[in-house]
Amino acid sequence: MSPRAEQRVRHRRRTGRRRALIGGLAALGVTGAAVVTSGMLTTAGAATAWPQAKGSKPVPSSIEVSGPYDGGMKRFYGTGELGSGGQDENQGPIFVLKDGAVLKNVIIGSPAADGVHCLGSCTLQNVWWEDVGEDAATFKGTSASAVYTVYGGGARKASDKVFQFNGAGKLVVTKFQASDFGTMVRSCGNCKKQYKRSIIINDVDVTAPGGTIAGVNANYGDTAALREVRIHGDAKKKIKPCVRYTGNSTGKEPTQIGSGPDGVTCRYTASDLSYE
Repeated sequence: MSPRAEQRVRHRRRTGRRRALIGGLAALGVTGAAVVTSGMLTTAGAATAWPQAKGSKPVPSSIEVSGPYDGGMKRFYGTGELGSGGQDENQGPIFVLKDGAVLKNVIIGSPAADGVHCLGSCTLQNVWWEDVGEDAATFKGTSASAVYTVYGGGARKASDKVFQFNGAGKLVVTKFQASDFGTMVRSCGNCKKQYKRSIIINDVDVTAPGGTIAGVNANYGDTAALREVRIHGDAKKKIKPCVRYTGNSTGKEPTQIGSGPDGVTCRYTASDLSYE
């Protein structure tokens, strides 16, 4: 085969993989602001190795982002008011993302404070949390059309939650990895303002110890769809893929009402999970 013919074959293969992935995500409802670019496409499978930081940057007050922000794989960590390193509620975040912002190529070290706050639709691409503080990221948009996209990256040492979904709209987590966590994605169970929330978890790796992959409020119409979830080091299957709650807006602890697939709130089957 000539070099030019080989190039055409490689192009067709890349185009086919790209169309297949975009088509698969569209079937899960990933459209609109959740755009998949060619630079974001990688082969599904084993978790990516944790990256090495290319320098460090102390953050004494939250960095506000509107538009794209490329951290160049530096390690950002809290100092001053952001440097307690505790699990206290109402800590400030390292980054505040305005509606439509994109944060990419960032390592959040320790102290991590309250990680990242998204005030509207946002994209977190290749963002890593070495030691989660209060939460890794909190999604706070109020529009039902808001889309929060997490593509690549990972988080570890989250004694409580990795992603806290307080706002409205859709959260899509793809090619992410989490280890040593309490809950990977939690729809707020007792926020003063409650919404219907949609969660899509697709092509991710979770490693024990861990508690729950997705926690959702059935009474508010929440949904969690799980696809291609690889669970590592959990031979006894202690990690719960999806837990249903009755949420409230009074600040009380929500009531757990069930777990496992039900086709309505927790949308997955046994074939969507693999234990490795």
